[in-house]
Amino acid sequence: MFRSFKFIFQGVLTVSLIFSLLPVSLAQNEFYQLAVLKYRGGGDWYSNPTAVPNLVSFCNKELGMQLNEEVASVDVGSPELFDFPWVHMTGHGNVVLSTSETRNLRLYLEAGGFLHISDNYGMDPYVRREMRKVFTSADWIELPWSHAVFHSAFDFEKGLPKIHEHDDLPPRGYGLFHEGRLVVFYDVESDLGDGWEDWQVHRDPESIRQLALRMGANLVQTAMSGSSL
Repeated sequence: MFRSFKFIFQGVLTVSLIFSLLPVSLAQNEFYQLAVLKYRGGGDWYSNPTAVPNLVSFCNKELGMQLNEEVASVDVGSPELFDFPWVHMTGHGNVVLSTSETRNLRLYLEAGGFLHISDNYGMDPYVRREMRKVFTSADWIELPWSHAVFHSAFDFEKGLPKIHEHDDLPPRGYGLFHEGRLVVFYDVESDLGDGWEDWQVHRDPESIRQLALRMGANLVQTAMSGSSL
């Protein structure tokens, strides 16, 4: 099931959420739009510019989704964050969230939004530090291979695929949950976003690119349907 939502702001802190549950079908008339998250701190949030557009094309072709082909970029503290059901965050370095940005991101996730973070190598300590501000009492959970996120559209019997080598460590997929729903998926030592890029960027084998795109499609599908542990 897709979870269609539209957020209407009534002041800075008040959010009204309208849900409608629609079956996944090729006749789906809703045009959801995905976005890349802009953040401060010096990290290159804009890296992998072809990644999410390619993921959108893959989801539309392989899953019959009707995602808007134009991928937006949105500030973490902006009210416009609530326009997007799925937001992608990546980079190589520092991440800094202000108090208001932290609050905005938490409200977005609590209200039904989904954040995918892909460590493009070097942002891990900063992601963990800043996300601790967002959910002060929630801990990262390494998701078991049996979790629905690895099976929602395509089956990954051995869990998260390894796209690029960083420290010769296995890929790991972590989640943050709110009221039983997976609201943040964080890939470390995997580099899914690199795998979505145009072939000319990294020249990865097509088999590797397909694994990355399929896992990305699972994340989009999960965001639309919601998932519990």
